[in-house]
Amino acid sequence: MVSTILFAIQLLVTVVVGVYFYTQLKSQRKTQPTKRRESGREYEKLQKMRSLKLTEPLAERVRPAKFSDIIGQEDGVKSLKAILCGKNPQHVLIYGPPGIGKTCAARLVLEAAKKSESTPFLSNAPFIEMDATCVRFDERAIADPLIGSVHDPIYQGAGPLGVQGVPQPKQGAVSKAHGGVLFLDEIGELHPIQMNKLLKVLEDRKVMLESAYYNADDTSVPRYIHDIFKNGLPADFRLVGATTRSPQEISPALRSRCMEVFFRALEPAEVADIAYNAAERAGYEMSKDDAELIGRYASCGRDAVNIVQMCAGLAQMEKRKAICAEDIEWVVYSGHYPARPEQKADTENRIGVVHGLAIIGSHQGATMEIEAVAQPGTGKIVITGIVEEEEIGGESRRIKRKSTARCSLENVMTLLHSKGYETEKYDLHINFPGGTPVDGPSAGVAMAVVAASALTGRPIDGHVAVTGEVSVRGFVKPVGGVPGKVEAAERAGLTTVLIPMDNRLERFEHTTIEVVPISTLEEAIDRMILPVTTVSREKSTIQTNSSVVTVLAAEEQTAAGKA
Repeated sequence: MVSTILFAIQLLVTVVVGVYFYTQLKSQRKTQPTKRRESGREYEKLQKMRSLKLTEPLAERVRPAKFSDIIGQEDGVKSLKAILCGKNPQHVLIYGPPGIGKTCAARLVLEAAKKSESTPFLSNAPFIEMDATCVRFDERAIADPLIGSVHDPIYQGAGPLGVQGVPQPKQGAVSKAHGGVLFLDEIGELHPIQMNKLLKVLEDRKVMLESAYYNADDTSVPRYIHDIFKNGLPADFRLVGATTRSPQEISPALRSRCMEVFFRALEPAEVADIAYNAAERAGYEMSKDDAELIGRYASCGRDAVNIVQMCAGLAQMEKRKAICAEDIEWVVYSGHYPARPEQKADTENRIGVVHGLAIIGSHQGATMEIEAVAQPGTGKIVITGIVEEEEIGGESRRIKRKSTARCSLENVMTLLHSKGYETEKYDLHINFPGGTPVDGPSAGVAMAVVAASALTGRPIDGHVAVTGEVSVRGFVKPVGGVPGKVEAAERAGLTTVLIPMDNRLERFEHTTIEVVPISTLEEAIDRMILPVTTVSREKSTIQTNSSVVTVLAAEEQTAAGKA
């Protein structure tokens, strides 16, 4: 009797379990067709989206495909080749304004490096590109697309390994770039935490990952995951970082690990060439004069291409195949493009006007006229167009200091007084016209020369420019940015540049402009200040400068005595 009851219970349980599993299988059979239909609809939608393509933007069509397409960066490209195409490639930092070809140059140099002799780059070496401004990361290391992360099993989406309690390492860009190049655009915007992690990777050439869920004795963990946690993910690559910031704004630790390359801002003629080629690739005609008009307003190649593309749209609306000056003028007006300043210098010999040199923007040289007027007075000094004072230091401690340009002028006046100039009898006004605040001591020699000209009424050679810091004893000290300053003087149509002796470089001997190194202020004055002539005498009278009249009279008396 008992066995009969047990058998009945067992039979009932078997029937219930069987009915349950039958119901589950039946429901799965019903849902599977539904899932397949849903998956099919989504796949068809995806395929339709992929089949729909717009025309290729002009900016992509004119993207440089070979080195000759990169205009105006011959020195920068040559430097990149020397750094990356050798037997031992190095990490690189590229400085320069936006839209001048930094990314394209890095990509093309890697392709050239793959073909160079004794290169460590294989033919399939990857080029991984990331924008540092968009790199997001989690401080708990849950997600880090740059360095790499660990997907712990407690998080959603851990998959079969997560169900087993196995943490899963995920590669970051540094590991994906293993054996190739990692290009980080705007690297100066990278978060300090990420920067420190990147520096560690550059030093170790691997990424070490950690997880509280990893157990080295767990046999369910796959062998490759054991190897990753023990030896790290390989990350032996070469970093190419690009930035629009100045070197002083980049982490010193990063700079010490990288070679530095400088891409310069494009000249109007070079921007005009880019615009002309862009119009040709877009299938529109444009004259050289119209391309030069674009070069006057576009600050970089990207701006030039954008202007050409908008002009092409205007021409298409009117069913024309040629871009005319009216199209360009309308785009410039509607887009509020500012005109680039004229770079030609006035080479007339004038009293109290000297050609100084400066560095503006992204390490680009520029010429500037420095004016001076001397009037009878008590030795008062007025200087305008400069930074009056500046704040230095961090948030916890800030220091205010007087402008170094003003300090340099005070040194100049002391020096001129010691050289016999009657500075105490005249009020001197020195002006830096142009609206751009000037700071730094590199205009010291220029201020000394223009002050001497204003005090003596003798004209300054208009074909000569000068740069250099002057000490209170009259020695010319070295300054920065001399190569860019020499190029600026050459573009401005000047014939001679005076530079500090310590800044002399051999490559200046191969330029079309004469570069004269000087050691003392006397050399600059002797070379730049011309003898008094009838023209300068008339101009000094027009300026009603009594100090000039006094000096002229003294010179005439001296000349009469010698006769």
